[in-house]
Amino acid sequence: MGSGHDGHGGAMDLPPFTVGRALEISVDEVFLLGSLAVLALYGWGVLRLHRRGDSWSVPRTVSFTLGIASILAVTCTGLNDYGMVLFSAHMTQHMVISMISPILLLLGAPVTLALRALPPAGRGRRGPREVLVAVLHSRWMRVVTNPVFTIAMFIASLYGLYFTALFDFLMDTRVGHVAMMLHFLAVGLVFFWPVMGVDPGPHRPGHLMRMLELFATMPFHAFFGIALMMGSEPLVDSFADPPASLAVDAVEDQSAAGGIAWAFSEIPTVIVLVALVVQWYVSEQRRARRLDRVADRDGDRDLADYNAYLASLQTRG
Repeated sequence: MGSGHDGHGGAMDLPPFTVGRALEISVDEVFLLGSLAVLALYGWGVLRLHRRGDSWSVPRTVSFTLGIASILAVTCTGLNDYGMVLFSAHMTQHMVISMISPILLLLGAPVTLALRALPPAGRGRRGPREVLVAVLHSRWMRVVTNPVFTIAMFIASLYGLYFTALFDFLMDTRVGHVAMMLHFLAVGLVFFWPVMGVDPGPHRPGHLMRMLELFATMPFHAFFGIALMMGSEPLVDSFADPPASLAVDAVEDQSAAGGIAWAFSEIPTVIVLVALVVQWYVSEQRRARRLDRVADRDGDRDLADYNAYLASLQTRG
């Protein structure tokens, strides 16, 4: 399947949507080259660690690769063509690239890999590793990973985009469409990075607070989906008049898009919640082992001191 739009928002007459047609190859050069370049850098990092005798988690590598694959699945297939003319296809792209892809990429711990794989530049010099460390500790990074900012951006990407003229403006050109997809990916990464807590960063709340941050966006996301499902007329001009060749009704397609948005507010939440519970359990186990080692080294001094304190109270009594 060739590109379904001409670079100015116009669409060729696509046949009715089917899953098979949506999965046909339809390359977007920006996302293809960008995704392969990022995957190659990740592979270089893993290879560098192995060559010097260090190990790297296979599940992390698999997760990151699946994250890249999920981006390609919605940008380099027929779904990208249908996403220019069908609200439901576009919403599938949006939800995957902003909620599924970021989670998979972040579970791959790319920042941790970069910090371990990049060589130090040497005393008084500034190389890629030093730049990365400086960015991680910068005031700008503290701002963009603050929950006030991340939650606001996540919500604005729904209401501030679809319910204003900005969406139609971006959909009118290929550059605008690519920029919008990159924005969705960036917002997802910034939102889930502090919540997932896999990579180092300036904002690292406790596990309970991360869960609260995750749940804070759910009502807004669900209401957005319901608003689309309940709409009695097209709410977005770009999808108000789908090509006759698609044989779809704009309001019914909009309702399907709302259902997709509503469903995706649940699925990633469950995935992240399971990951957080596992991380919490592992951190508690690690903490317990550390305390046991301390107790073994000092003969459980804290317990002995506490027992002595109780004995002194009893003597006074």
